[in-house]
Amino acid sequence: MNISLNRLSGAVALVTTLLAATSLATSAVQAQESEGIVVYNAQHESLGREWIDAFTKETGIKVTMRQGSDMQFANQIIQEGEASPADVFLTENSPAMTLVDSAGLFEPIEKDTLAQVPDEYRPSDGMWTGIAARSTVFAYDKTKLTEDKLPKSLLDLADPAWKGRWGAAPAGADFQAIVSALLELKGEEATAAWLKALKEDSTPYKGNSVAMKAVNAGEVEGAVIYHYYWFGDQAKTGENSKNVALHYFKNQDPGAFVSISGGGILKSSQHQKEAQAFLKFITGKPGQDILKNGTSYEYAIGKGAASNDKLVPLVDLQAPKVDPAKLNSKKVTELMTAAGII
Repeated sequence: MNISLNRLSGAVALVTTLLAATSLATSAVQAQESEGIVVYNAQHESLGREWIDAFTKETGIKVTMRQGSDMQFANQIIQEGEASPADVFLTENSPAMTLVDSAGLFEPIEKDTLAQVPDEYRPSDGMWTGIAARSTVFAYDKTKLTEDKLPKSLLDLADPAWKGRWGAAPAGADFQAIVSALLELKGEEATAAWLKALKEDSTPYKGNSVAMKAVNAGEVEGAVIYHYYWFGDQAKTGENSKNVALHYFKNQDPGAFVSISGGGILKSSQHQKEAQAFLKFITGKPGQDILKNGTSYEYAIGKGAASNDKLVPLVDLQAPKVDPAKLNSKKVTELMTAAGII
């Protein structure tokens, strides 16, 4: 009798163990399926969240967003290599994308997605794509400067006549993208000379918005920033930009550079289909409409996509043509370090 009971108890225990194991296995599979994709987002957090929420709503694919900066994530991805948990990398500017691309860590973007973005807003190698854009501008104190007194070129700011009168936020990836374009367009010698003037003759600020506030407060007469900081402040109270106007250099000048925000898919991603779908979404009409109708005031760059009505049309910026794949972040870092800027 006891033997039978023992056998029965053992059988029950075995069945229970098997059921538990099956349940755990099922749970593990479900957990894996519900993981979705991981996005390393160096774009503005609010814009990244808008894109992700809209994508998940339309597709049901879960997205985990990790927030950071361009170069922070680029260097992290390179360190992680094939073990990176990221599926997608989004940036504010191009140089971080070229850094990861040169390390051979991107999966080619599907042709249907690339077809949604004009050639000038994506690299020639097709390993990543533009997702948005921002224009370099000279934000100036309109109570002190008239249009005829403004610099005709970004390079004019190296003139001794501008000593102590202008500022920038040179430590961030935003500014390094501008220097990358200057290097590509004008060469190393001209870039080094301009950086020397930047170090000796301008006032450094911690961020574009801080630089714009300084112009507004009369600390400096102008600052090199990106356009959307002014538009964003104007859309709120305008208290940090009421005395500020924007000067667009145009004429294919380095100061008319349009920096491309990038999106790429990691070769190590275990969710290639979902990652490709995400990039296709944000470069397509739904994602580009978020740029048009949202509060980022960044340019939409998809084919046929319209940007916010308040922005100067991209075609009117007369931006220089720069292949994003050629922006050399490593050389820029070397030059800026040599100049004592970073």
